[in-house]
Amino acid sequence: MEKNNVFKLIRAVELFTNESIIRWTKSFKHNIGISPILVLSELKQKGAQKQSELANELGYTPGAMTNIANRLIKDGYADRKYDEADRRIIRLAITDIGMELLEEAQQKGIELRKELFSVLTEEEIEQFLAIHEKLLGNFEK
Repeated sequence: MEKNNVFKLIRAVELFTNESIIRWTKSFKHNIGISPILVLSELKQKGAQKQSELANELGYTPGAMTNIANRLIKDGYADRKYDEADRRIIRLAITDIGMELLEEAQQKGIELRKELFSVLTEEEIEQFLAIHEKLLGNFEK
């Protein structure tokens, strides 16, 4: 692949991702960004976790993770849970309200993706999926 095309592809993917996030943020009625939603999703999938684990998993700095956690706690979407065996260990856990917010955010994401991908034919969707599965498979090597 020509070097110039690689950079054009990377740029197009970045622009699409950024525009998708901007559209999601504008369409979601709650005043919360994508990063807190990603944290809530991680908590839902894997259960309560230490902030340092979340930061490493999601690629956030410890300071950014602290800000996200504080916001989630302040808004009632997450709680800090102390480990019964070792009270020095504190984990962040999603609350019922956080679960409702996450489900609403995910539903809004599904609606937005349907809209964004509606311009593609079924064949193009199959090609797009095959390409992304191939790329993802490369990460697993």
